[in-house]
Amino acid sequence: MIAKIFAVGFVAAMFLAGCCDKRASCEDCSKYEEKSAAVQKSAALPTTTAAESRQASTLAEQSKQAVLPEKPQESLSLWNDHAPAKDSLEAFVRATTDSTSPDFIPAERRIAVFDWDGTLFLETAPTYFDWMLFEHRVLDDSTYKPSKKQLKAAREGREKKIFPGLSAERERMVAEAYKGMTLPEFEAYVRAFMQEPQPGFTGLKRGEAYYKPMVEVVKFLTANGFTVYVSSGTERYTMRPVVVDGLGLPPKQIIGSDVVVVTSNQKGADGLAYTFQNGDNLVLAGQSIIKNLQTNKVTTLASEIGYQPVLAFGNSGTDASLLNYAISNNKYRAMGFMLLCDDLEREYGNEAKAEKMRVASEKYGWIPVSMKNDWKTIYGEGVQKAK
Repeated sequence: MIAKIFAVGFVAAMFLAGCCDKRASCEDCSKYEEKSAAVQKSAALPTTTAAESRQASTLAEQSKQAVLPEKPQESLSLWNDHAPAKDSLEAFVRATTDSTSPDFIPAERRIAVFDWDGTLFLETAPTYFDWMLFEHRVLDDSTYKPSKKQLKAAREGREKKIFPGLSAERERMVAEAYKGMTLPEFEAYVRAFMQEPQPGFTGLKRGEAYYKPMVEVVKFLTANGFTVYVSSGTERYTMRPVVVDGLGLPPKQIIGSDVVVVTSNQKGADGLAYTFQNGDNLVLAGQSIIKNLQTNKVTTLASEIGYQPVLAFGNSGTDASLLNYAISNNKYRAMGFMLLCDDLEREYGNEAKAEKMRVASEKYGWIPVSMKNDWKTIYGEGVQKAK
């Protein structure tokens, strides 16, 4: 009996969704009332107890909530009117959240993935957040005794603006700088660094250096039923407090490069041979595992999310695999967006890199985003590029 009652409630809710989704274009909701009454009359429900009636009402309400389409919310007010990327994204969201649209995507499959450095967050004054933290650890922290290699690399970065390229040696050198810190100690260390003034700008702290129009995109997508992930080449424990505070995303939606973590009493024993003890702390072992860039971004998404994203955002060639993964052989409508660092007045842009990414966008079918032409602001009011 309860199953039959639930079925009727579900059908009635379906009629409600079909009418109310188009209420802006309907003269009134009489269609729903007529259909709903007809369905209830034709069901010929038997007499029920008060408890059964309450349960049926609850089930019907749940089914009604489940089928009602999600309405687009929020706005991209920090983007210039009719910016091509803005118009493309808004059209995508309208189509994929409308349950009557052929492009409708169920909420659980609305996955959007963003690169972090240079896509959501400053990477040009003068370089990546994680490397600036490394320089601080080596050159400013009197409690740390760096190796000769670490000292040389940090000095070259700070004094000559010469930064090592991506390599296993670079990752090993950075990971070793925090060896022995517990995870809470390291988070506190990062948070303290976040409070320092951001070089190259006035009115901006290191942890606040988000591109405001891109923060709007994250909020816009979240409000419309998308689950947003950040996938970066920056090590995940370094990135977590900055992303949690700046974007409000939970740690489980933050993916980065990985390092080895052990327990405080493990003393070199293999994790299969050691049992976590009461009083153990998780400690950074000073070893890197994987750099989350290029195809590594694709494989980590497959293992940590399990669904192919339908939206992907990046800013460099190391994000090409991420964007191509989103738009390649996807069962749902999908798009990739490439941020161009072409603003030389409000930001420390790179025209050569921007042009390279624009050409790549044409080649692969990505949507280019111009920081110079598409955005009303970058870091918000009160923030100025240093003279």
